[in-house]
Amino acid sequence: MASLCGRILLQASRRPIYTSARCGSKSLADSLDHATGLEKRELLAAIAGDDDPFDLKVFKRGPGTKDCPNQVPSAFESRLVGCICEEEATTINWMWLKRGSPRRCECGYWFKLIEKTPI
Repeated sequence: MASLCGRILLQASRRPIYTSARCGSKSLADSLDHATGLEKRELLAAIAGDDDPFDLKVFKRGPGTKDCPNQVPSAFESRLVGCICEEEATTINWMWLKRGSPRRCECGYWFKLIEKTPI
């Protein structure tokens, strides 16, 4: 057993070591250079300072009255909106908002779709 281990170590020590020259001035390209389409628009919006270009983050409700409804931005004619009516609720009340007409949730808060320029 000892002679087998010695033979393996001897063979491993005789193997040549291959190295390659590395160019220090070259680096990987930026991800923005490789991105296309919607992904590129999202990266450009992040660079411009808009960390939520698709308005997907949760926001706090305002007064939510019929005269002053909560404004929900959208680039489309309608949008699906979820309302967490109570602070400790385990369900979300979903509703479709259509541009031009405010809509009232079951909890009494009003929501209105406003126009936003698309990305």
